[in-house]
Amino acid sequence: MIITKIDVMQVHKEPTSLIPWRPVLCRIYTDEGIYGDGEAAVAYISGAPAAFGMVKDLAAMLIGLDPLDNEKIWEIMYKRTFWGQNGGPIIFAGMSAIDIALWDIKGKYFDVPVYKLLGGKKRDKLRTYASQLQFGWGEGITPAITPEDYYNNTKKAMAEGYDCVKVDFFTFREDGKQFDEEDRTGLLKPYYVKLVESRVAAVREAAGENVDIIMENHSFLDAQSAIQLGRVVQKYNIFYYEEPNTPNPKTAKYIRESLQMPIASGERIYSRWQYAPYFEDQSIQLIQPDLGNCGGITEGKKICDMAHVYDIGVQAHVCASPLSTAAALHLEAVIPNFVIHEHHVFNLSSWNKRLAVHDYQPVNGEYSIPELPGLGNEISEYAFANSEKVTVK
Repeated sequence: MIITKIDVMQVHKEPTSLIPWRPVLCRIYTDEGIYGDGEAAVAYISGAPAAFGMVKDLAAMLIGLDPLDNEKIWEIMYKRTFWGQNGGPIIFAGMSAIDIALWDIKGKYFDVPVYKLLGGKKRDKLRTYASQLQFGWGEGITPAITPEDYYNNTKKAMAEGYDCVKVDFFTFREDGKQFDEEDRTGLLKPYYVKLVESRVAAVREAAGENVDIIMENHSFLDAQSAIQLGRVVQKYNIFYYEEPNTPNPKTAKYIRESLQMPIASGERIYSRWQYAPYFEDQSIQLIQPDLGNCGGITEGKKICDMAHVYDIGVQAHVCASPLSTAAALHLEAVIPNFVIHEHHVFNLSSWNKRLAVHDYQPVNGEYSIPELPGLGNEISEYAFANSEKVTVK
């Protein structure tokens, strides 16, 4: 079996109002009629056009190769591109799209779900959290402004069975606009600290004692403001403190040693080589690799296995099309150090659901694992019809 052609697509900008949404997808075809789908998970904000170009460049290297040789192909992409070694989000997002599609082909070829090829699932259900409640919880984006908004969004997620929520409490100002970068760095004014704490307190009040709270920061803080806020909110029993500042092993260690709660990071850390320093000094306690930009399933599994050596937990970062969700579910079902699955609010919106054939959603706060061969999901006809598409032969 050989690769005969590859379709590379960038979906036309979706109407999320606040955040540009342009998923980058690919479909790899073979001479035996089997095809596989993958995604470069840089769908939001900036970077999608660059990832689209990266997948096209990589695709040209793969025509005529055996798609079952995913380890061989991974090394080709890593070594022969020159920029692959110590690469960043664009090179690794491109590699990820190809790699995920190859695993989809392999599963279909052997007529088994991807989790079987990864060693077999350890669990049938994945604990799942409702992610990014500052955007609301439902179709579209509704900025949370008042403590009451945060309280109500939490109650809404709990009513659907979730026992864990994630919120960036420092996204929206009281006038509904987003905070500027300088508002969130350096030692913060009391106004900002009190505003954030009032929102955290509202979520804890809504959640009670038996629901976990993840505090998201999106790396907008620096080490000083991260510690300042962390010391104020840790009394609310924060499950973990996510991306408190720009990923860096040294500052992550400084923040971890200054606070009494676990630190999580990883959606902007790429490959085993970049994760290794965090493992060696225990500066983060939970990693969040995104299979759509860390190097794919092949690399993601290795990263998770490395983390296991250091007793570090895993929650795959998922903020892309339903294809990325399916890939994450297969990996998380298999690894022993899985903690929880992320269900982003964007996964509730029709403009994202319609990009794939199947709409997998959690039930009572738990995800089941797709049982169809391969990923168990495919790019939809809608996505093909509403994309810029290039075919590489």
